[in-house]
Amino acid sequence: MSIVKIQGNASGTGEFTLASPNGNTNRTITLPDATGTLDRTNRAGNVLQVVSATKTDVFTTTSTSWVDVTGLSVSITPTSATSKILIMANIQMDNASSNQRFFFRFARNSTAICVGDAVGNRAQATNTSQSSTGGGVCTPFNGSFLDSPATTSSTTYKIQTAAIDAGTIVVNRSMGDTDASSYARSASTITVMEIAA
Repeated sequence: MSIVKIQGNASGTGEFTLASPNGNTNRTITLPDATGTLDRTNRAGNVLQVVSATKTDVFTTTSTSWVDVTGLSVSITPTSATSKILIMANIQMDNASSNQRFFFRFARNSTAICVGDAVGNRAQATNTSQSSTGGGVCTPFNGSFLDSPATTSSTTYKIQTAAIDAGTIVVNRSMGDTDASSYARSASTITVMEIAA
């Protein structure tokens, strides 16, 4: 027969009491057959940690291949390899050239995630849009994705963009960017949450 042993801490002076709830049903608590610490917060679905970044300045690029958007990346170190990472992003973008397409995608380290299937020469993106002719507003992208990185190493999540049609991608400003109260500068954010599995 195994023995359950409760051991106090020789350096502590506090008194800890194991108290039962007010119930009329017999219950059994089965301890895991492993060394570790019982943590009541580490239950499936609980948020274990949150990391966020907010970008308020303007980013521009003319790259027709994927590049990182400076300031829209966060690093998180999962506490368990079974944890999920929920990514949420709010991005304000435009193409400074009229009627030009522009894309964005999520990336984990150097790997694109939450993108469409590879088909022919088509770009694999998380979301796409096209600049207008008016040029007074940004295109708001609101995206989310539940990732399974399967690691306890530091992991970087980021936003990448590409000016597939050429032109200039702009983040946090509109195509026109006229210095008038009817035009605005915007803010973009990325937030990641570790979710217990």
